[in-house]
Order: sequence, then C-alpha cells, then structure tokens
Amino acid sequence: MADADTPPTLDDVAHYAGVSTATVSRFINKSGKVSKRTQVRVEEAINTLGYTPNFAARFMAAKRTFTIGAIIPTMENAIFARGLQAFQEALNDHGYTLLVSSSAYKPQAEEEQIRTLVARGADGLLLIGHDRKPEIYDYLDRQQVPVLVAWSYDETARAPSVGFDNKTAMQALAERVLSMGHRHIGMISGISEGNDRARRRIEGVRAALQGFGLDPATLSPLEVPYNISDGDLALETLMSRPTPPSVVLCGNDVLAAGALRGAKRLGLDVPRDVSITGFDDIELAQVVSPALTTVHVPHREMGRRAAEELIAMVQEKRAGISFKLETTLVDRGSVARRDG
Repeated sequence: MADADTPPTLDDVAHYAGVSTATVSRFINKSGKVSKRTQVRVEEAINTLGYTPNFAARFMAAKRTFTIGAIIPTMENAIFARGLQAFQEALNDHGYTLLVSSSAYKPQAEEEQIRTLVARGADGLLLIGHDRKPEIYDYLDRQQVPVLVAWSYDETARAPSVGFDNKTAMQALAERVLSMGHRHIGMISGISEGNDRARRRIEGVRAALQGFGLDPATLSPLEVPYNISDGDLALETLMSRPTPPSVVLCGNDVLAAGALRGAKRLGLDVPRDVSITGFDDIELAQVVSPALTTVHVPHREMGRRAAEELIAMVQEKRAGISFKLETTLVDRGSVARRDG
C-alpha cells in the first residue's frame, strides 16, 4: 500500500477492493464485463485512495487519445444541448472524453477550432451542418481524422451525416399552415450564408408554397441571428408590411419565442391576430404562452447515433455511414385556422 507521500497505484486499488489488477483495468478502461457489485467496490477503492489513472500508456499502445472533438455554432441557447448531452453520454460509455468548442456561427473560428482539436490529438470530430470550404475536408483527410456531420442529412455531401432533412421538415410545417387556410406567409430565418440548415428551411417553405399553387418568390424571409431580441424585432418588421402575414414561420424555437414577445409588445393576440411556429421542439417551445406549434427533432437519438457511428469510424478505420432521422410536427396553441 502506498504511503502518504506516494500516489496510489493500480495495485493499491486492486488490493483495497480485493480484486485483480486486470479487473480494475477493465473497469477503468471500460474494456470488458465487470459485475455491478465489483464495480461498486472498485469505485469505492478509487475514491477512498484518491487514485487517478494515468492513461498515457494506454494512449501510446492504442495510438489514440480516446478524445472526440465537437464544434457547435453556439452555446447561448439550448438548440444543441440535448443532442450534445446524449452524444457525450454515449462517448463516455465507450471510454471517450468530449471536448466542445463554439464557433459563434463564424466559419473562420470553426476552421481554427478544427485545427486546434486536431493538434490536441482528437481521434474524431463532430461538426454541425455541411457548409464549409472543401479545403477543410482536404485537411482532415490528410490528417486522417474522421469527421461526422449532425443536425443535417445530405447523402450527396462529402462528409457522412447523422441528421434530418431540414427542407422536408420545414416543408411539412408550411404545408400544415397552408392547409389551415393561411396564404400570407411570413418567415423569420437564421442567417443562411454558411448555414445549410437555415437555407434548406427557407427552401422548404418555398416548396410548400409552390405545391399549393402560390408564387414562392413572394416569400421574403427576414434573416437574423438566433436570439429572442432579434426574433422580437423581426416580428415587428413583418407586421408593419403593407400586407402583414397571417402566420410567421420561424427558423427555430428561440426566434419564435422572440416573435411571441414581439406580438405581445405590439398588442397582438397569438394566434387570433397572427399565428407563429417554431422549429426544434426544445423545452422553451412548451413553456412560452401560447405553447409553440413546432417541428420535433429527435435530438437525443441523433446524439447517440452520431457517437456510435463516429466511434466506429475511429476504431474500425472506415468511412462513415449516413443515417436519416425523421422529424414530426407538434401541434400546440400558437397556430389558428384562417378562413378567407
């Protein structure tokens, strides 16, 4: 047993727990079955002795760092939180650590963060959406770092993806409000430059308009940053147009919450005077008043599947397989039927 001046060793933990060093190693590395009862004993020994594993030897032997990098556009709202939580949980189950960066929707910042994570030895990267320069994918290919895209599905894109079809999802929502009699459609979108998710959602609304025999060119979306204040001001701008919309489709639930605030500030009743929809179905969509009609994105399933696929790409040294997830419409109280 180590003395007070010597850090505890793997042998010390095994002796304290009354198990073999191989059992302790399997528990720490998550590399084999360890009974629940034994797990409790080993964990108690680790905590009591203050043992900290030294993974350097493991990394050298495996030629991996067991670290995955993820770069998300923002940490300022909950759009990515649920999916990223599931992603991290699945990584942890396989013995991987997650490093997260935020690009603030700035392509140059994302590129710098990609290079930093690669320099720090990330075994693989999770990126959001497909819009980025081909040179970045060339760089990752040269570095032999697997990359997987989430929150967007595109089987023709260069990188594999675990996500959903943003155009189809928004088109279904637009078709729903059109079928309820709405013909004057307004839209508050995220900034579409460098953001395939925002761009595809705009395309989805235009496709729905065309399907109902309306001119898609009549849609003039306001593109703003994803925050409540900009959603608020954009709603006011839309309602001041010569022909104000009867329904406003928002690029996500955060913008929709801002639009609700804007409507209230203007003395408009939602949905009697104007209907408002969101996208994502984060918790915010349920707590605002009225609760938002929105598109439910399977965030947790997306995060879990993305982790499993990226780990397989790293461990099996193979190209990724894309998975398309389905979204669903959630009808709540923010949309009313419009007659005439």
